[in-house]
Amino acid sequence: MSPVLGVVLRILGISALVAGGLAVALAALVGTILLGPLMFWLAWNALDFASALGLPELGFWGILLATLFLAVGWVGKIVIAGVVFLVDPSWFHGAAEVRWPEPTFRNFVAFALLALLASRPQAHARKRSRRNEH
Repeated sequence: MSPVLGVVLRILGISALVAGGLAVALAALVGTILLGPLMFWLAWNALDFASALGLPELGFWGILLATLFLAVGWVGKIVIAGVVFLVDPSWFHGAAEVRWPEPTFRNFVAFALLALLASRPQAHARKRSRRNEH
């Protein structure tokens, strides 16, 4: 095999490795972006956790905002609340009679899905890295 062909094959091999890594990272990012709202929709609308609490079902944008609200930190929650208030201030004047859900398995699964979405692994990772520094 000629040296030029060897160099070309090495470059192609590294390029394929980088492209494969980028494809896996992109697939993980897209999966995460799509999985969060899907989990929220499943818990809130499909499993009727909203009606179990006495709240209305949410549409597409409501699900996206609620998913973001559960997934982001404190500053993100303030920004989302501010945006909602600026876009539709009358939304905060709505009345709802929230009640404790019935202790059914369906409500437990819905609550577990929302709790899973609200748990932030990056917060746990920061705590571990602080412990390792000391």
